Order: sequence, then structure tokens, then C-alpha cells
Amino acid sequence: PLALGPPGELRRTLNGLVLAGAKTATAGLLSEYAEEGEDLERVGERLVLVDDDDHLVGVVEVTGVEVVRFADVSWDFARSEGEGDRSIEDWRSGHAAYWARLGTTVTDDTDVVCLRFRLVATDDGIIGT
Repeated sequence: PLALGPPGELRRTLNGLVLAGAKTATAGLLSEYAEEGEDLERVGERLVLVDDDDHLVGVVEVTGVEVVRFADVSWDFARSEGEGDRSIEDWRSGHAAYWARLGTTVTDDTDVVCLRFRLVATDDGIIGT
């Protein structure tokens, strides 16, 4: 499943952005994949977007997966996250603060998984192919 952000208000907000078509990307730390024993997603893979109770909110299809240094995340990617950042600097400071709250300090050299996706279904049916 794809669980965006921690449970609560942030997850509800991020899911809403996906369902509205504003959020077509998300970033994660490569180290989190290793800690959780997870493989990177693959282009074409479909993921169930879930709410706080692990209930289906929608289905997304992965359209791109790239691992880049934190300092090399592009403004194009950051905008695709749809979270209202006004610049790449806003994106970097917001994400660094978020990961710090979760206990991980990021540096320019921290590996970030840049995941792009498209919404293919909502909890009430298919919206695209």
C-alpha cells in the first residue's frame, strides 16, 4: 500500500491532493526502504492508496522512480508533489524539517526516492486507464 505521511491530518490532506489530481509525486528516503525491508517501486506497478485505517482511498500507477541526492531533487519533481511549495528551497526546507521530526537528519547527499504516479481509480470506481 501507499500510505502518504503519518496518520492524521497530513495523510488526509495528501490523499485529498492525490484525489484532486494536484499531487502526482511523493518523496521518501532510500534509508526507509532498507529499514522496512521494502523494494523500490517499479514503473507500471499499481499501489493501493490508503487512509489512517488502511482502507482503500484510491489506486495509483507508478510512472517514474528515481533515486537522487537530496540536493539534486528538481523543482519539476517538487512541484509535482502538489503541496504548495513556492520554490525548490521551500520544498527542501519543508522536507528536511519533516524528516527531522521523524528522527532523520538529511544532508545534501542523502538519497531520496522520487516516485511519480497517476491516479487510476478511486474507492468508488475506475477513473482512468
